[in-house]
Amino acid sequence: MKRNRSHWFGLPAVAALLAFAAWPALAQMPALATNGKIHGTVTNPTGAPQTNGTVSLSIDGGHSAKYSFPVGSDGTYSGSDIAPGSYMAIYRQPDTPPDKMVDSFNDVKIVAGQDTAQDFDMSRKEFIDKLPPDQQKQLEDLRKHNSDAMKANAVIKAVNSDLRTVTQDIKDADTAATAAAQQLGASASRTDVDAKTAEIKAAKYGEVETLMKKDVDALQQSGAKVDGSILLAQLGQAQVGLKKYDEAEDSFKKALAMQTTQAKPNIAIQGMANAGLGEVYARAGKVQDANAAFDEAAKVNPTQAGFYLRNEAVIFFQTNNADAQVAAANEALKADPNQPVLYYIIGQGLVQKATVDPKTQKIVLPPGCAEAYQKYLELAPDGPYAADAKGILEQSGTKISSSYKAGKKS
Repeated sequence: MKRNRSHWFGLPAVAALLAFAAWPALAQMPALATNGKIHGTVTNPTGAPQTNGTVSLSIDGGHSAKYSFPVGSDGTYSGSDIAPGSYMAIYRQPDTPPDKMVDSFNDVKIVAGQDTAQDFDMSRKEFIDKLPPDQQKQLEDLRKHNSDAMKANAVIKAVNSDLRTVTQDIKDADTAATAAAQQLGASASRTDVDAKTAEIKAAKYGEVETLMKKDVDALQQSGAKVDGSILLAQLGQAQVGLKKYDEAEDSFKKALAMQTTQAKPNIAIQGMANAGLGEVYARAGKVQDANAAFDEAAKVNPTQAGFYLRNEAVIFFQTNNADAQVAAANEALKADPNQPVLYYIIGQGLVQKATVDPKTQKIVLPPGCAEAYQKYLELAPDGPYAADAKGILEQSGTKISSSYKAGKKS
């Protein structure tokens, strides 16, 4: 009897203990989500994000809004804590009357614990087809305008990138002699260094010419209303470097013509183009045309007058035009009297008219020649032409100013 009684009382007790042990586990389970969320993007008929307005959820066909969410400046919206169910999703602009709607979607399902995606793409065909014909025409024109603008912006971005490359290329061309000497080493001959210098310049100017021609064509085809004169001026510089003087003249003239159409002309571009024309004319022996072009460059961009006029003198010096180089150097000294190379150029131009004294066999320098060399040595006693200037003065029996300190001969 005792054993029977033990069985009857034992089973209910075990069940009670098991039930009791299960209660804490049930209490730790998270509560089930009862509401849902919604999110999406609103795009206007042009395909751009709509940056304002409201998205609403209605259960009475749009007559009233049960939930409303603002559209952000990036065209997106989101909402939470929405009761599950089927809604009409409605987009309205800030000025849309309450009884009107811009766009809508029926039967948008909100599910407990889920985030429903619902976009309003008003560039879709179904939406556009419902617009009045005049609005469809306006929209088509606007889309074309936007498309053209995007293409033009892409071209302008590429052009700016190319201009950065071109700027570096021109700098590299200007320092080609130094780069050539470094690449070939101290033991290289003058002939080899000159050949390497020419090779570097040709490569750099060639790239500039290719890029600028491409960009000039791209701007014309895009219809972008931007000033392309800088491209033409840079193209002209490259063509001068490649000794394509006729083509360079055409490019510089086109750049200047384009500048005349600008409300605010760019004096740096005008100066560059006029100086470029001056170089073309100087290398062709057209002294008067060169003088006029360089003078115009100095006039339109006076802050660079010394630079332009010095280059004119240097170019005439390079082309062995003695009278022109002396005249140009004297003009350049009016803008900047402290450029040593100009005095050397004057001396070199004048020394070509020197004679030899038959009695002493010393050279007789024309007026102003010795003074020019002396001034060069005063300003640049260790300059690259110091030994040459000193040698000429010595051959003429001219006493060198005591302020001169001879540098090492190269």
